[in-house]
Amino acid sequence: MPTGDENVGNKNLFFRFYDGLYALIDGPVTLFREKFVEPAQSGNKLYYYHRRYRRVPSIDECEVGDPICYYEANEQFRRDKHVEDNILSILRQRRLECEHYHRYDADKYCEKVKQDYLTAETNWFTKYGDIGPKLDVRAAYMKQKHRLIWERRHGPVGSGMKSSVTVEH
Repeated sequence: MPTGDENVGNKNLFFRFYDGLYALIDGPVTLFREKFVEPAQSGNKLYYYHRRYRRVPSIDECEVGDPICYYEANEQFRRDKHVEDNILSILRQRRLECEHYHRYDADKYCEKVKQDYLTAETNWFTKYGDIGPKLDVRAAYMKQKHRLIWERRHGPVGSGMKSSVTVEH
């Protein structure tokens, strides 16, 4: 039985011509790619394919009467909302796909996916709910301030109001 080395000399003339032509064309191309293209690409690798904006100061860090800072904070707020809308959409789609796939066993297999979605939905509504269609960072900041004051006085939102404590002397 011939080995691989013995079979090299028995190649057909056409195959030897084809291998030589291939090496003639591929050699310089491979050399150029390995010596010039790959080192140039390794210096500036892009890990993200979307535009990355730097974080700007939030509305509570802006000076009073600084419209540029307010505008930047408002745009940052809108970008954050857009990202969180997409995250919520992805989680909703995962939940629906899981429930569709498992059908009658969805309560058993999709509990974590459903819980992740409900938590994200609650957090989204805590931040963006009841603001209205015209998003404004000041309205969201005031909503957050009022929620924190409520929680300091009455406990977490949704738990009901604390009963007023009467102190007798």
